[in-house]
Amino acid sequence: MESLDLIGWAGSALLVWSLLQSRLLRLRALNLLGCLVLIGFNAAVGVWPMVGLNVVLCAINIWYLWRMLATRHDDKAYQVVEVRTDDEFLGHVLRSHHDDIVRFNPTFTPASLTRRDAAAFLVANGDEVVGVVVFHVLESGVAQVDLDYVTERYRDFTPGEFVFRRDRYFVDRGCRTVITPPAMRAPYYDRLGFQRDGDSYVLELAGAARG
Repeated sequence: MESLDLIGWAGSALLVWSLLQSRLLRLRALNLLGCLVLIGFNAAVGVWPMVGLNVVLCAINIWYLWRMLATRHDDKAYQVVEVRTDDEFLGHVLRSHHDDIVRFNPTFTPASLTRRDAAAFLVANGDEVVGVVVFHVLESGVAQVDLDYVTERYRDFTPGEFVFRRDRYFVDRGCRTVITPPAMRAPYYDRLGFQRDGDSYVLELAGAARG
């Protein structure tokens, strides 16, 4: 097999592999890479309709990648909805993603929702739930996070930040500090101003200092 054929097969393999991705950002990035490889391959063999097709697909992928990256920290793109800890829809979300939740938040159990002063939040992108944050208030004025979960499609994003960036969710409950769950897999808290403390991260709330 000639090297040019190998390039064509590699581009096709990248396209197929991209469609198997559950993470949106990774899907678009791999699809874009596959299209770029196939543009070069089809131009080399003179198959211009396929060059045109892949140019269009590249433009579509670039548009979606730009849109996803430009809105990943945008309050207008992600909405936080506070729900009761016994809310039926919250329970449905937790049951539907149970295995994945245990994988990334090994210390979380549904019993956390029955703790005194527990609070629960759903993070949505449009009408799709993309994250769940659950915490309870300790007597020392600490908000202990029990669950910070991101659905697999949005695993390359940090939707939980839209809860942590709003001090009022914690300050209104008398909290001065937020502590994340220990042993959480793939934490992102250092990007939000949290400081590492053993297996957890700690955030001192600016809103608490203002009273």
